[in-house]
Amino acid sequence: MQHHRACHCCGLIHRVPELSDEERAVCTRCGSTLMTANQSQKGASRTAAAAVAAFVLFWPAVLLPILEIEQLGQHSEQSILTGTFGLIRHGSFFVGGIVLLFSIIFPLTKIVLLIELSLLEILHRKHKAFTLRAMEHLGRWSMMDVMLLAFLVMLVKLGNLVEFQFGPAVIAFTLCVVMSMIASLSFDPHSIWDESHE
Repeated sequence: MQHHRACHCCGLIHRVPELSDEERAVCTRCGSTLMTANQSQKGASRTAAAAVAAFVLFWPAVLLPILEIEQLGQHSEQSILTGTFGLIRHGSFFVGGIVLLFSIIFPLTKIVLLIELSLLEILHRKHKAFTLRAMEHLGRWSMMDVMLLAFLVMLVKLGNLVEFQFGPAVIAFTLCVVMSMIASLSFDPHSIWDESHE
């Protein structure tokens, strides 16, 4: 069986035959590796494992306390989710909505779509293109990693003003960001069209 594969570097279309264990297909124009044996299955497995790990870690990341603050004798602890709804409850609808959308809803949806494309395959073949496009668009707007950086910058600036301790969600949040990035980087869009992956 032969597959058509576009070179990720120069875009040249190749007809790639079935490869044995040690073989790899190379672009005739630029020399880039097009694919190796079982690349689709291995890539899908890596993506699925990282995406499932990110999904499992997402819930403690947003539900458990991420920060415990002591200021002027007052102790408080906030999770990402309660902090977001706290912003909305106190009238900061725009900021709360932005955080909710870009740091909770979009990342979760992206992770679920990655799991669908690499593991579940519940949707019919004709919906794969739409699912892939949705996942790519959401990936551009999901900002858990940006929120993590903003969170760390905030802690540095507050260091002299308040006493704080990291909550248990910090580890889950950091690992969730890392797993989500690994899932995105290891995802091969070609794999969802391969018959061997269906």
